[in-house]
Amino acid sequence: MMFLNLNIRFDGSPRSHMIEGMKAMGIEPPGILYLFNFKPAFTQPLAEFTAAVMRGPSALTSGMRELIAAYTSNLNRCLF
Repeated sequence: MMFLNLNIRFDGSPRSHMIEGMKAMGIEPPGILYLFNFKPAFTQPLAEFTAAVMRGPSALTSGMRELIAAYTSNLNRCLF
């Protein structure tokens, strides 16, 4: 698996705390976090869509949706 190796500080930006926290724990943040952090105005609709799909009203519980997403990610060899 390949992640972007970016050593960029995003002081005060929306997801900088997640990036910095993951780095502090020795975890390389997924590249998409850098995109969400760099262009929040462009990625906000995607974040809202994801929240609606994963947490909005559904016959499936949020936990079941998370399990489906994790299983699909695993099939795609993607960390979830």
